Amino acid sequence: MNGFRQFVRRTAMTLLFLAALFATFESVSGVDAKTVLHPFPSALSMDHQPIWGMKELAKNGGRSVPRLEDHFDWSKYPSVEVVATGYTAGIESTGKTPDHPEYGITYSGVRVKRDLYSTIAADLTVFPIGTILFIPGYGFGVVADKGGAIKGHRIDLYYETVEDVYKYWGKRKVNVYIVQKGDGTLSEEELKRLNEDETMQVFRQQYLESKS
Repeated sequence: MNGFRQFVRRTAMTLLFLAALFATFESVSGVDAKTVLHPFPSALSMDHQPIWGMKELAKNGGRSVPRLEDHFDWSKYPSVEVVATGYTAGIESTGKTPDHPEYGITYSGVRVKRDLYSTIAADLTVFPIGTILFIPGYGFGVVADKGGAIKGHRIDLYYETVEDVYKYWGKRKVNVYIVQKGDGTLSEEELKRLNEDETMQVFRQQYLESKS
């Protein structure tokens, strides 16, 4: 009986200590303790900035971090159906060979890139340069290029090789989500900043590992 009372007393003291600790933490830092305990909000904010409040998403109990498709509530973003095809920097898509001075350079001036945020081509009257789309099955696409055959609700997704185009995409209709409307400009610095955002590195790492 005495042992049980001691257990209850110790448990009560521990709970009181934890309550005092969290109260002190909140008063000093100004951060709600619940934010620390539950750092995984389920969506991007509507001003297009990540809001889940952590520098790295960790694996949970040996399970992989959810795919981008599953991790956010994309219904909060405007969507539109497009026909999406794939393209490369090569002669089969651009007519340019590797020795061409503009090989791999998009209309915006940035170099083509397949990453968490990849360069894509679109009709610039529909999706201006710099527009960020989320394309299920592909990832984020940043409009950086245009094409003679890319008119209306049609986009071209960059892949590094023709084999990748056919293996991973081909041609399909898909509902894309407009994460951010572009202002007509895009720089290498902006693209780099998007891909190196600390809060997105686990998602990016999953992509990079899939390439190896």
